[in-house]
Amino acid sequence: MEEMHQVAIAAKDPAIGRQFSSQVSILSAMELIWNLCEILFIEVAPAGALLLHLLDWVRLHVCEVDSLLADVLGSENPSKHDSFWKLVTILVLQGRLDEARQMLSKEADASPSSAGMCRILGDLMRTMPVLSPGNTQTLTELELKWQHWHEECERHLQDSTFAASPHLESLCKIMLGDEAALLEQKELLNNWYHFLVTRLLYSHPTVKPIDLHLYAQSSLDLFLGGESSPEPLDNILLAAFEFDIHQVIKECSIALSNWWFVAHLTDLLDHCKLLQSHNLYFGSNMREFLLLEYASGLFAHHSLWQLGVDYFDYCPELGRVSLELHIERIPLSTEQKALKVLRICEQRQMTEQVRSICKILAMNAVRNNRLGSALSWSIRAKDAAFATLVSDRFLKDYCERGSFSDLDLIDNLGPAMMLSDRLTFLGKYREFHRFYGEKRLTDAASLLLSLMTSQIAPRSFWVILLIDALPLLEEKEVVFSAEQTYELMRCLEDFASRRPVWREPGVQRIQEDVENTKLEMLRLALARNLGRAIIKEGSLEGS
Repeated sequence: MEEMHQVAIAAKDPAIGRQFSSQVSILSAMELIWNLCEILFIEVAPAGALLLHLLDWVRLHVCEVDSLLADVLGSENPSKHDSFWKLVTILVLQGRLDEARQMLSKEADASPSSAGMCRILGDLMRTMPVLSPGNTQTLTELELKWQHWHEECERHLQDSTFAASPHLESLCKIMLGDEAALLEQKELLNNWYHFLVTRLLYSHPTVKPIDLHLYAQSSLDLFLGGESSPEPLDNILLAAFEFDIHQVIKECSIALSNWWFVAHLTDLLDHCKLLQSHNLYFGSNMREFLLLEYASGLFAHHSLWQLGVDYFDYCPELGRVSLELHIERIPLSTEQKALKVLRICEQRQMTEQVRSICKILAMNAVRNNRLGSALSWSIRAKDAAFATLVSDRFLKDYCERGSFSDLDLIDNLGPAMMLSDRLTFLGKYREFHRFYGEKRLTDAASLLLSLMTSQIAPRSFWVILLIDALPLLEEKEVVFSAEQTYELMRCLEDFASRRPVWREPGVQRIQEDVENTKLEMLRLALARNLGRAIIKEGSLEGS
Protein backbone atom coordinates (compact mmCIF):
# COMPACT_ATOMS: atom_id res chain seq x y z
CA MET A 1 0.00 0.00 0.00
CA GLU A 2 2.93 2.34 0.77
CA GLU A 3 4.40 1.57 -2.65
CA MET A 4 1.08 2.39 -4.31
CA HIS A 5 0.98 5.65 -2.39
CA GLN A 6 4.46 6.56 -3.68
CA VAL A 7 3.41 5.67 -7.24
CA ALA A 8 0.37 7.94 -6.88
CA ILE A 9 2.60 10.81 -5.80
CA ALA A 10 5.18 10.21 -8.53
CA ALA A 11 2.67 9.68 -11.37
CA LYS A 12 3.10 12.19 -14.19
CA ASP A 13 -0.38 11.60 -15.55
CA PRO A 14 -2.92 13.20 -13.16
CA ALA A 15 -5.57 10.61 -14.07
CA ILE A 16 -3.25 7.74 -13.12
CA GLY A 17 -2.29 9.55 -9.93
CA ARG A 18 -5.95 9.95 -8.97
CA GLN A 19 -6.61 6.29 -9.75
CA PHE A 20 -3.80 5.10 -7.49
CA SER A 21 -4.82 7.54 -4.76
CA SER A 22 -8.36 6.18 -4.90
CA GLN A 23 -7.05 2.62 -4.55
CA VAL A 24 -4.91 3.64 -1.58
CA SER A 25 -7.96 5.23 0.09
CA ILE A 26 -10.03 2.07 -0.41
CA LEU A 27 -7.29 -0.20 0.92
CA SER A 28 -6.74 2.10 3.91
CA ALA A 29 -10.46 2.00 4.72
CA MET A 30 -10.48 -1.80 4.44
CA GLU A 31 -7.52 -2.11 6.78
CA LEU A 32 -9.14 0.31 9.23
CA ILE A 33 -12.37 -1.72 9.35
CA TRP A 34 -10.55 -5.07 9.48
CA ASN A 35 -8.35 -4.02 12.41
CA LEU A 36 -11.32 -2.63 14.35
CA CYS A 37 -13.25 -5.87 13.80
CA GLU A 38 -10.26 -7.83 15.09
CA ILE A 39 -10.22 -5.72 18.28
CA LEU A 40 -13.96 -5.79 18.93
CA PHE A 41 -15.03 -9.23 17.68
CA ILE A 42 -11.95 -11.43 17.93
CA GLU A 43 -9.72 -10.01 20.67
CA VAL A 44 -12.82 -9.29 22.81
CA ALA A 45 -10.73 -7.07 25.08
CA PRO A 46 -12.28 -6.19 28.48
CA ALA A 47 -12.59 -2.71 29.94
CA GLY A 48 -9.19 -1.05 30.33
CA ALA A 49 -7.38 -3.24 27.84
CA LEU A 50 -9.98 -2.23 25.22
CA LEU A 51 -8.74 1.35 25.23
CA LEU A 52 -5.12 0.24 24.77
CA HIS A 53 -6.13 -1.68 21.64
CA LEU A 54 -8.09 1.31 20.32
CA LEU A 55 -5.09 3.59 20.90
CA ASP A 56 -2.88 1.22 18.89
CA TRP A 57 -5.57 1.15 16.19
CA VAL A 58 -5.59 4.96 15.91
CA ARG A 59 -1.80 5.21 15.95
CA LEU A 60 -1.55 2.63 13.20
CA HIS A 61 -3.92 4.52 10.92
CA VAL A 62 -2.89 8.10 11.75
CA CYS A 63 0.80 7.79 11.02
CA GLU A 64 1.66 11.23 9.57
CA VAL A 65 2.99 12.20 13.00
CA ASP A 66 6.08 10.01 12.58
CA SER A 67 7.35 11.94 9.56
CA LEU A 68 6.56 15.21 11.35
CA LEU A 69 8.46 14.02 14.43
CA ALA A 70 11.51 13.15 12.32
CA ASP A 71 11.32 16.53 10.61
CA VAL A 72 11.15 18.51 13.88
CA LEU A 73 13.86 16.51 15.65
CA GLY A 74 16.08 16.79 12.58
CA SER A 75 16.00 20.59 12.72
CA GLU A 76 18.76 22.66 14.35
CA ASN A 77 16.50 23.98 17.11
CA PRO A 78 13.41 21.72 17.50
CA SER A 79 11.56 23.98 19.96
CA LYS A 80 11.72 26.85 17.43
CA HIS A 81 10.41 24.73 14.57
CA ASP A 82 7.15 26.02 13.05
CA SER A 83 5.46 22.67 13.69
CA PHE A 84 6.81 22.10 17.21
CA TRP A 85 3.56 22.73 19.10
CA LYS A 86 1.53 20.99 16.41
CA LEU A 87 3.71 17.91 16.93
CA VAL A 88 3.39 18.00 20.75
CA THR A 89 -0.39 18.39 20.47
CA ILE A 90 -0.71 15.42 18.10
CA LEU A 91 1.42 13.28 20.43
CA VAL A 92 -0.86 14.13 23.34
CA LEU A 93 -3.97 13.47 21.25
CA GLN A 94 -2.60 10.01 20.42
CA GLY A 95 -1.68 9.29 24.04
CA ARG A 96 2.04 9.20 23.24
CA LEU A 97 2.85 11.05 26.42
CA ASP A 98 6.45 9.86 26.86
CA GLU A 99 7.38 11.34 23.48
CA ALA A 100 5.43 14.51 24.30
CA ARG A 101 7.41 14.86 27.58
CA GLN A 102 10.68 14.57 25.68
CA MET A 103 9.59 17.36 23.36
CA LEU A 104 8.57 19.52 26.34
CA SER A 105 12.03 19.01 27.86
CA LYS A 106 13.52 20.56 24.70
CA GLU A 107 11.19 23.54 25.12
CA ALA A 108 12.25 23.86 28.78
CA ASP A 109 15.94 23.83 27.81
CA ALA A 110 15.44 26.46 25.11
CA SER A 111 13.08 28.72 27.15
CA PRO A 112 13.95 29.06 30.87
CA SER A 113 10.84 31.17 31.47
CA SER A 114 8.57 28.23 30.67
CA ALA A 115 10.78 25.53 32.16
CA GLY A 116 8.71 25.33 35.38
CA MET A 117 5.43 24.96 33.52
CA CYS A 118 6.94 22.32 31.16
CA ARG A 119 8.22 20.38 34.18
CA ILE A 120 4.80 20.39 35.88
CA LEU A 121 2.94 19.35 32.75
CA GLY A 122 5.59 16.71 32.08
CA ASP A 123 5.07 15.31 35.58
CA LEU A 124 1.32 15.14 34.96
CA MET A 125 1.99 13.21 31.76
CA ARG A 126 4.37 10.87 33.56
CA THR A 127 1.97 10.12 36.41
CA MET A 128 -1.13 9.55 34.30
CA PRO A 129 -2.48 6.10 35.33
CA VAL A 130 -2.56 3.65 32.44
CA LEU A 131 -3.48 -0.02 32.52
CA SER A 132 -0.42 -1.72 31.05
CA PRO A 133 -0.69 -5.30 29.68
CA GLY A 134 1.41 -6.86 32.47
CA ASN A 135 -0.12 -4.81 35.28
CA THR A 136 -2.13 -6.69 37.93
CA GLN A 137 -4.07 -3.71 39.30
CA THR A 138 -7.84 -3.91 39.19
CA LEU A 139 -10.11 -1.55 37.32
CA THR A 140 -11.33 -0.09 40.60
CA GLU A 141 -7.75 0.76 41.60
CA LEU A 142 -7.12 2.27 38.18
CA GLU A 143 -10.27 4.40 38.38
CA LEU A 144 -9.30 5.72 41.85
CA LYS A 145 -5.79 6.62 40.71
CA TRP A 146 -7.10 8.17 37.52
CA GLN A 147 -9.66 10.24 39.45
CA HIS A 148 -6.95 11.55 41.75
CA TRP A 149 -4.72 12.39 38.77
CA HIS A 150 -7.63 14.08 37.00
CA GLU A 151 -8.33 16.27 40.03
CA GLU A 152 -4.67 17.28 40.14
CA CYS A 153 -4.77 18.33 36.47
CA GLU A 154 -7.94 20.32 37.13
CA ARG A 155 -6.36 22.03 40.18
CA HIS A 156 -3.39 23.21 38.10
CA LEU A 157 -5.74 24.56 35.46
CA GLN A 158 -7.87 26.42 38.06
CA ASP A 159 -4.72 27.82 39.70
CA SER A 160 -3.71 29.24 36.31
CA THR A 161 -0.44 27.31 36.46
CA PHE A 162 -0.17 27.39 32.66
CA ALA A 163 -1.82 30.78 32.06
CA ALA A 164 1.42 32.25 30.74
CA SER A 165 1.60 29.65 27.96
CA PRO A 166 -1.54 29.14 25.82
CA HIS A 167 0.02 26.02 24.26
CA LEU A 168 0.63 24.33 27.60
CA GLU A 169 -2.79 25.38 28.89
CA SER A 170 -4.43 23.86 25.78
CA LEU A 171 -2.53 20.62 26.36
CA CYS A 172 -3.71 20.50 29.96
CA LYS A 173 -7.34 20.98 28.84
CA ILE A 174 -6.93 18.13 26.35
CA MET A 175 -5.61 15.89 29.14
CA LEU A 176 -8.68 16.79 31.19
CA GLY A 177 -10.86 15.51 28.33
CA ASP A 178 -12.38 18.95 27.74
CA GLU A 179 -14.63 18.48 24.70
CA ALA A 180 -14.36 22.09 23.57
CA ALA A 181 -10.55 21.91 23.72
CA LEU A 182 -10.58 18.64 21.78
CA LEU A 183 -12.90 20.00 19.10
CA GLU A 184 -10.55 22.97 18.66
CA GLN A 185 -8.03 20.41 17.38
CA LYS A 186 -10.32 19.04 14.66
CA GLU A 187 -7.69 19.53 11.98
CA LEU A 188 -5.13 17.55 13.95
CA LEU A 189 -7.61 14.83 14.90
CA ASN A 190 -8.59 14.35 11.22
CA ASN A 191 -11.62 12.18 11.93
CA TRP A 192 -14.27 11.43 14.50
CA TYR A 193 -12.95 8.02 15.56
CA HIS A 194 -9.61 9.60 16.49
CA PHE A 195 -11.64 12.14 18.48
CA LEU A 196 -13.54 9.25 20.11
CA VAL A 197 -10.42 7.40 21.26
CA THR A 198 -8.74 10.57 22.56
CA ARG A 199 -11.94 11.53 24.37
CA LEU A 200 -12.15 8.09 25.98
CA LEU A 201 -8.46 8.16 26.94
CA TYR A 202 -8.81 11.39 28.91
CA SER A 203 -12.42 11.07 30.11
CA HIS A 204 -13.43 7.36 30.30
CA PRO A 205 -10.27 5.20 30.29
CA THR A 206 -12.12 2.18 31.70
CA VAL A 207 -14.94 2.25 29.20
CA LYS A 208 -16.78 -1.07 28.88
CA PRO A 209 -17.36 -2.66 25.47
CA ILE A 210 -21.13 -2.52 26.00
CA ASP A 211 -21.02 1.29 26.36
CA LEU A 212 -18.74 1.89 23.41
CA HIS A 213 -21.52 2.56 20.89
CA LEU A 214 -22.92 5.40 23.04
CA TYR A 215 -19.61 7.26 23.03
CA ALA A 216 -19.10 6.46 19.34
CA GLN A 217 -22.44 7.99 18.31
CA SER A 218 -22.01 11.09 20.49
CA SER A 219 -18.43 11.57 19.24
CA LEU A 220 -19.59 11.39 15.62
CA ASP A 221 -22.35 13.92 16.29
CA LEU A 222 -20.00 16.29 18.14
CA PHE A 223 -17.28 16.03 15.50
CA LEU A 224 -19.58 16.59 12.53
CA GLY A 225 -21.53 19.26 14.41
CA GLY A 226 -24.46 18.98 12.01
CA GLU A 227 -22.34 20.43 9.20
CA SER A 228 -22.18 17.23 7.16
CA SER A 229 -23.71 13.77 6.94
CA PRO A 230 -21.91 10.56 7.90
CA GLU A 231 -19.95 8.86 5.14
CA PRO A 232 -20.37 5.12 4.35
CA LEU A 233 -17.16 4.42 6.29
CA ASP A 234 -18.65 6.17 9.34
CA ASN A 235 -21.73 3.93 9.21
CA ILE A 236 -19.55 0.82 9.01
CA LEU A 237 -17.45 1.86 12.02
CA LEU A 238 -20.58 2.78 14.00
CA ALA A 239 -22.06 -0.66 13.28
CA ALA A 240 -18.81 -2.23 14.53
CA PHE A 241 -18.88 -0.16 17.73
CA GLU A 242 -22.45 -1.40 18.21
CA PHE A 243 -21.15 -4.99 17.85
CA ASP A 244 -23.61 -5.56 15.01
CA ILE A 245 -21.65 -7.96 12.81
CA HIS A 246 -24.36 -8.42 10.20
CA GLN A 247 -24.78 -4.68 9.82
CA VAL A 248 -21.03 -4.29 9.34
CA ILE A 249 -21.12 -6.88 6.54
CA LYS A 250 -24.19 -5.27 4.98
CA GLU A 251 -22.70 -1.76 5.02
CA CYS A 252 -19.39 -3.03 3.62
CA SER A 253 -21.22 -4.84 0.82
CA ILE A 254 -22.96 -1.59 -0.13
CA ALA A 255 -19.94 0.71 0.21
CA LEU A 256 -17.06 -1.30 -1.26
CA SER A 257 -16.49 -1.89 -4.96
CA ASN A 258 -16.17 -5.69 -4.84
CA TRP A 259 -16.75 -8.72 -2.65
CA TRP A 260 -13.12 -9.33 -1.67
CA PHE A 261 -13.25 -7.63 1.72
CA VAL A 262 -16.66 -8.82 2.91
CA ALA A 263 -15.99 -12.38 1.75
CA HIS A 264 -12.74 -12.62 3.71
CA LEU A 265 -14.05 -10.79 6.77
CA THR A 266 -17.11 -13.03 6.90
CA ASP A 267 -14.94 -16.12 6.46
CA LEU A 268 -12.73 -15.02 9.37
CA LEU A 269 -15.70 -14.31 11.64
CA ASP A 270 -17.32 -17.61 10.68
CA HIS A 271 -14.15 -19.55 11.53
CA CYS A 272 -14.11 -17.79 14.91
CA LYS A 273 -17.69 -19.04 15.49
CA LEU A 274 -18.87 -15.44 15.74
CA LEU A 275 -21.17 -15.34 12.76
CA GLN A 276 -24.52 -16.87 13.56
CA SER A 277 -25.28 -18.63 10.30
CA HIS A 278 -28.75 -17.77 9.17
CA ASN A 279 -29.59 -19.67 6.00
CA LEU A 280 -30.42 -17.66 2.92
CA TYR A 281 -33.43 -18.49 0.79
CA PHE A 282 -31.51 -20.88 -1.47
CA GLY A 283 -29.98 -22.93 1.36
CA SER A 284 -26.53 -21.38 1.71
CA ASN A 285 -25.26 -19.44 4.72
CA MET A 286 -23.89 -15.90 4.53
CA ARG A 287 -20.24 -16.97 4.46
CA GLU A 288 -20.79 -19.25 1.50
CA PHE A 289 -22.98 -16.75 -0.31
CA LEU A 290 -20.29 -14.05 -0.13
CA LEU A 291 -17.51 -16.45 -1.13
CA LEU A 292 -19.59 -17.56 -4.12
CA GLU A 293 -20.15 -13.97 -5.17
CA TYR A 294 -16.46 -13.14 -4.89
CA ALA A 295 -15.42 -16.28 -6.77
CA SER A 296 -17.93 -15.46 -9.52
CA GLY A 297 -16.34 -12.03 -9.87
CA LEU A 298 -12.89 -13.59 -10.19
CA PHE A 299 -14.12 -15.83 -13.00
CA ALA A 300 -15.02 -12.75 -15.00
CA HIS A 301 -11.33 -11.70 -14.99
CA HIS A 302 -9.08 -13.00 -17.77
CA SER A 303 -6.22 -14.02 -15.45
CA LEU A 304 -7.69 -14.30 -11.93
CA TRP A 305 -10.27 -16.99 -12.74
CA GLN A 306 -7.96 -19.75 -11.42
CA LEU A 307 -8.12 -18.19 -7.93
CA GLY A 308 -11.91 -18.39 -8.10
CA VAL A 309 -11.63 -22.20 -8.34
CA ASP A 310 -10.07 -22.37 -4.86
CA TYR A 311 -12.85 -20.23 -3.39
CA PHE A 312 -15.51 -22.47 -4.90
CA ASP A 313 -13.72 -25.47 -3.37
CA TYR A 314 -14.32 -24.00 0.09
CA CYS A 315 -18.07 -23.72 -0.40
CA PRO A 316 -19.47 -27.10 0.67
CA GLU A 317 -23.11 -26.51 -0.30
CA LEU A 318 -23.12 -24.86 -3.71
CA GLY A 319 -19.43 -24.57 -4.58
CA ARG A 320 -19.18 -27.51 -6.96
CA VAL A 321 -22.38 -26.68 -8.84
CA SER A 322 -21.26 -23.07 -9.25
CA LEU A 323 -17.80 -24.15 -10.39
CA GLU A 324 -19.31 -26.43 -13.03
CA LEU A 325 -21.47 -23.60 -14.38
CA HIS A 326 -18.58 -21.12 -14.50
CA ILE A 327 -16.08 -23.59 -15.98
CA GLU A 328 -18.39 -24.12 -18.94
CA ARG A 329 -18.36 -20.37 -19.69
CA ILE A 330 -14.59 -19.92 -19.78
CA PRO A 331 -13.49 -19.02 -23.32
CA LEU A 332 -10.85 -21.57 -24.35
CA SER A 333 -8.88 -19.05 -26.38
CA THR A 334 -5.63 -21.04 -26.35
CA GLU A 335 -4.77 -24.72 -25.94
CA GLN A 336 -2.63 -23.83 -22.91
CA LYS A 337 -5.63 -22.28 -21.19
CA ALA A 338 -7.79 -25.24 -22.19
CA LEU A 339 -5.26 -27.61 -20.61
CA LYS A 340 -5.39 -25.62 -17.36
CA VAL A 341 -9.19 -25.84 -17.30
CA LEU A 342 -9.03 -29.54 -18.16
CA ARG A 343 -6.59 -30.23 -15.32
CA ILE A 344 -8.88 -28.44 -12.86
CA CYS A 345 -11.86 -30.53 -14.00
CA GLU A 346 -9.96 -33.81 -13.89
CA GLN A 347 -8.70 -33.11 -10.36
CA ARG A 348 -12.31 -32.69 -9.25
CA GLN A 349 -13.77 -35.62 -11.24
CA MET A 350 -15.98 -33.28 -13.30
CA THR A 351 -16.61 -35.88 -16.00
CA GLU A 352 -19.09 -33.98 -18.15
CA GLN A 353 -16.92 -30.87 -18.24
CA VAL A 354 -13.85 -32.93 -19.13
CA ARG A 355 -15.73 -34.47 -22.07
CA SER A 356 -17.00 -31.09 -23.21
CA ILE A 357 -13.53 -29.49 -23.15
CA CYS A 358 -11.91 -32.44 -24.92
CA LYS A 359 -14.58 -32.30 -27.61
CA ILE A 360 -14.02 -28.57 -28.13
CA LEU A 361 -10.27 -29.14 -28.45
CA ALA A 362 -10.89 -32.02 -30.84
CA MET A 363 -13.10 -29.83 -33.05
CA ASN A 364 -10.48 -27.06 -33.06
CA ALA A 365 -7.83 -29.59 -34.07
CA VAL A 366 -10.00 -30.89 -36.93
CA ARG A 367 -10.53 -27.34 -38.20
CA ASN A 368 -6.74 -26.88 -38.22
CA ASN A 369 -6.28 -30.27 -39.93
CA ARG A 370 -4.35 -31.69 -36.95
CA LEU A 371 -5.94 -35.11 -37.14
CA GLY A 372 -3.63 -36.77 -34.60
CA SER A 373 -4.46 -34.19 -31.94
CA ALA A 374 -8.16 -34.39 -32.82
CA LEU A 375 -8.18 -38.18 -32.44
CA SER A 376 -6.31 -37.96 -29.14
CA TRP A 377 -8.83 -35.46 -27.70
CA SER A 378 -11.86 -37.42 -28.94
CA ILE A 379 -10.51 -40.58 -27.28
CA ARG A 380 -9.90 -38.62 -24.08
CA ALA A 381 -13.46 -37.33 -24.27
CA LYS A 382 -14.72 -40.89 -24.86
CA ASP A 383 -16.81 -39.46 -27.70
CA ALA A 384 -17.53 -42.36 -30.06
CA ALA A 385 -19.27 -40.24 -32.70
CA PHE A 386 -16.43 -37.75 -32.95
CA ALA A 387 -13.82 -40.53 -32.91
CA THR A 388 -15.67 -42.05 -35.89
CA LEU A 389 -15.61 -38.69 -37.69
CA VAL A 390 -11.86 -38.26 -37.16
CA SER A 391 -11.20 -41.87 -38.15
CA ASP A 392 -13.05 -41.23 -41.42
CA ARG A 393 -10.82 -38.20 -42.00
CA PHE A 394 -7.74 -40.39 -41.44
CA LEU A 395 -9.04 -42.94 -43.94
CA LYS A 396 -9.89 -40.24 -46.47
CA ASP A 397 -6.41 -38.78 -45.99
CA TYR A 398 -4.96 -42.25 -46.62
CA CYS A 399 -6.96 -42.64 -49.81
CA GLU A 400 -5.63 -39.33 -51.12
CA ARG A 401 -2.00 -39.68 -50.02
CA GLY A 402 -1.49 -43.43 -49.86
CA SER A 403 -0.01 -43.27 -46.37
CA PHE A 404 -1.05 -42.55 -42.78
CA SER A 405 -0.09 -39.50 -40.74
CA ASP A 406 0.50 -39.67 -36.96
CA LEU A 407 1.63 -43.29 -37.07
CA ASP A 408 2.81 -43.23 -33.45
CA LEU A 409 -0.68 -42.42 -32.25
CA ILE A 410 -2.43 -45.01 -34.42
CA ASP A 411 0.13 -47.71 -33.59
CA ASN A 412 -0.43 -47.18 -29.85
CA LEU A 413 -4.20 -46.91 -29.65
CA GLY A 414 -4.43 -50.04 -27.50
CA PRO A 415 -7.84 -50.61 -25.87
CA ALA A 416 -8.90 -47.09 -26.92
CA MET A 417 -9.57 -48.38 -30.44
CA MET A 418 -12.68 -50.13 -29.09
CA LEU A 419 -14.35 -46.73 -28.63
CA SER A 420 -15.99 -46.99 -32.06
CA ASP A 421 -16.12 -49.46 -34.95
CA ARG A 422 -14.47 -47.00 -37.32
CA LEU A 423 -11.62 -46.38 -34.90
CA THR A 424 -11.23 -50.14 -34.48
CA PHE A 425 -11.04 -50.50 -38.24
CA LEU A 426 -8.46 -47.70 -38.48
CA GLY A 427 -6.26 -49.34 -35.85
CA LYS A 428 -6.58 -52.82 -37.33
CA TYR A 429 -6.04 -51.61 -40.90
CA ARG A 430 -2.84 -49.90 -39.78
CA GLU A 431 -1.88 -53.17 -38.07
CA PHE A 432 -2.40 -54.98 -41.40
CA HIS A 433 0.08 -52.62 -43.06
CA ARG A 434 2.55 -53.20 -40.25
CA PHE A 435 2.26 -57.01 -40.65
CA TYR A 436 2.78 -56.66 -44.40
CA GLY A 437 5.83 -54.45 -43.88
CA GLU A 438 7.28 -57.00 -41.46
CA LYS A 439 6.65 -59.82 -44.02
CA ARG A 440 4.22 -61.53 -41.67
CA LEU A 441 2.09 -62.36 -44.69
CA THR A 442 -0.10 -65.06 -43.15
CA ASP A 443 -1.05 -62.73 -40.27
CA ALA A 444 -1.63 -59.89 -42.73
CA ALA A 445 -3.88 -62.07 -44.90
CA SER A 446 -5.95 -63.29 -41.94
CA LEU A 447 -6.39 -59.76 -40.61
CA LEU A 448 -7.36 -58.38 -44.03
CA LEU A 449 -9.99 -61.06 -44.50
CA SER A 450 -11.26 -60.44 -40.95
CA LEU A 451 -11.67 -56.73 -41.71
CA MET A 452 -13.75 -57.55 -44.78
CA THR A 453 -15.98 -60.17 -43.21
CA SER A 454 -16.56 -58.37 -39.87
CA GLN A 455 -18.56 -55.60 -41.58
CA ILE A 456 -16.76 -52.84 -39.60
CA ALA A 457 -15.07 -51.44 -42.72
CA PRO A 458 -16.91 -48.59 -44.41
CA ARG A 459 -18.36 -49.83 -47.73
CA SER A 460 -16.49 -47.11 -49.62
CA PHE A 461 -13.26 -48.69 -48.40
CA TRP A 462 -14.04 -52.24 -49.57
CA VAL A 463 -12.46 -51.80 -52.98
CA ILE A 464 -9.21 -50.65 -51.30
CA LEU A 465 -9.21 -53.71 -49.05
CA LEU A 466 -9.80 -55.99 -52.05
CA ILE A 467 -7.00 -54.33 -53.98
CA ASP A 468 -4.74 -54.65 -50.89
CA ALA A 469 -5.23 -58.41 -51.28
CA LEU A 470 -3.64 -58.38 -54.78
CA PRO A 471 0.04 -58.35 -53.66
CA LEU A 472 -0.69 -61.23 -51.27
CA LEU A 473 -2.40 -63.20 -54.03
CA GLU A 474 0.61 -62.72 -56.31
CA GLU A 475 3.16 -63.95 -53.77
CA LYS A 476 5.24 -66.99 -54.80
CA GLU A 477 4.08 -68.87 -51.75
CA VAL A 478 0.35 -69.41 -51.31
CA VAL A 479 -0.83 -67.04 -48.56
CA PHE A 480 -4.60 -67.37 -48.74
CA SER A 481 -6.06 -70.86 -48.27
CA ALA A 482 -8.79 -72.14 -50.57
CA GLU A 483 -11.41 -71.35 -47.94
CA GLN A 484 -10.05 -67.82 -47.48
CA THR A 485 -9.99 -67.37 -51.25
CA TYR A 486 -13.65 -68.38 -51.48
CA GLU A 487 -14.41 -65.77 -48.77
CA LEU A 488 -12.56 -63.12 -50.76
CA MET A 489 -14.50 -64.07 -53.90
CA ARG A 490 -17.77 -63.78 -52.01
CA CYS A 491 -16.75 -60.34 -50.70
CA LEU A 492 -15.74 -59.29 -54.22
CA GLU A 493 -19.04 -60.30 -55.76
CA ASP A 494 -20.98 -58.78 -52.88
CA PHE A 495 -19.19 -55.49 -53.45
CA ALA A 496 -19.65 -55.64 -57.24
CA SER A 497 -23.37 -56.33 -56.97
CA ARG A 498 -23.98 -53.28 -54.76
CA ARG A 499 -22.02 -50.75 -56.79
CA PRO A 500 -24.00 -47.95 -58.47
CA VAL A 501 -23.96 -48.06 -62.27
CA TRP A 502 -23.21 -44.76 -64.04
CA ARG A 503 -24.81 -44.72 -67.49
CA GLU A 504 -23.99 -41.09 -68.34
CA PRO A 505 -20.43 -40.28 -69.55
CA GLY A 506 -18.36 -38.25 -67.10
CA VAL A 507 -15.81 -38.43 -64.31
CA GLN A 508 -17.82 -41.06 -62.42
CA ARG A 509 -17.98 -43.24 -65.51
CA ILE A 510 -14.19 -43.03 -65.92
CA GLN A 511 -13.68 -43.98 -62.23
CA GLU A 512 -16.08 -46.91 -62.73
CA ASP A 513 -14.07 -48.14 -65.70
CA VAL A 514 -10.88 -47.99 -63.64
CA GLU A 515 -12.55 -49.92 -60.81
CA ASN A 516 -13.86 -52.52 -63.26
CA THR A 517 -10.35 -53.07 -64.56
CA LYS A 518 -9.05 -53.54 -61.03
CA LEU A 519 -11.83 -55.95 -60.17
CA GLU A 520 -11.15 -58.05 -63.28
CA MET A 521 -7.50 -58.22 -62.30
CA LEU A 522 -8.61 -59.26 -58.80
CA ARG A 523 -10.88 -62.00 -60.20
CA LEU A 524 -8.03 -63.40 -62.22
CA ALA A 525 -5.69 -63.27 -59.24
CA LEU A 526 -8.27 -64.99 -57.05
CA ALA A 527 -8.84 -67.69 -59.63
CA ARG A 528 -5.10 -68.36 -59.96
CA ASN A 529 -4.68 -68.35 -56.17
CA LEU A 530 -7.62 -70.73 -55.76
CA GLY A 531 -6.05 -73.16 -58.16
CA ARG A 532 -2.67 -72.91 -56.45
CA ALA A 533 -4.28 -73.29 -53.00
CA ILE A 534 -6.29 -76.37 -54.01
CA ILE A 535 -3.20 -78.03 -55.52
CA LYS A 536 -1.14 -77.20 -52.44
CA GLU A 537 -3.77 -78.41 -50.02
CA GLY A 538 -4.38 -81.58 -52.12
CA SER A 539 -0.70 -82.42 -52.22
CA LEU A 540 -0.46 -81.90 -48.47
CA GLU A 541 -3.40 -84.26 -47.92
CA GLY A 542 -1.88 -86.85 -50.27
CA SER A 543 1.38 -86.84 -48.42
